Amino acid sequence: MSALMSFARAIDGLTAFVGRAVAWLVLVVVLVSAGNAVIRKLFDLSSNAWLELQWYLFGAIFMLAAAWTLQRNEHIRVDIVSNALSKRTRDWIDFVGHIVILLPFAALMVWLLWPYVLLSFTSGERSGNAGGLIIWPAKALLLGGFLLLLLQGVSELIKRGAVLFAGYPDETPQGVSHAAEAMELSALAPDEPQGGTKLPTGAKGTLQNDGTETREPRR
Repeated sequence: MSALMSFARAIDGLTAFVGRAVAWLVLVVVLVSAGNAVIRKLFDLSSNAWLELQWYLFGAIFMLAAAWTLQRNEHIRVDIVSNALSKRTRDWIDFVGHIVILLPFAALMVWLLWPYVLLSFTSGERSGNAGGLIIWPAKALLLGGFLLLLLQGVSELIKRGAVLFAGYPDETPQGVSHAAEAMELSALAPDEPQGGTKLPTGAKGTLQNDGTETREPRR
């Protein structure tokens, strides 16, 4: 299991490296989009190549960061259901879901996209718009994104199996939404008095859980 965990951590390292690098493309997209808008408004000029570059960059962000999002546990969950389940049940759902859904789907997409990208590359496919860009890099982003997602799915399967069957500690990040919720609860907890709720400022006493009020005796 230690060898498998080392393999999983190597995949995690690759995924995080690609994800952090791709995150900088958000700034590039903003600059390209703003530049296009300024040039069009000020000089009445436009370019299909620059417009298509925005789509390419957006595709790169979306596809190449998907595996990093999975590693960071940031993909959308049905929290109202997930939070009602035990930790072990959620681990089993993740384990079975990776085997039955994620890995087969990602593998199928890699298998289908490989000839799709190769044909586009060998044919020199270009955009149908005047002055547009070549097409194969955009299609290659699809292949690269699903390949990374497949590798990260293998890593998540290994880590979830280690937790379930080998007693490894769970190192899965909480995710932004879960971490924020936990911080809110921890911040509120110390302020709650035992046996009731504090009354608004200026009122003396405690509001009990049954709705009745217990006031402090006058002195």
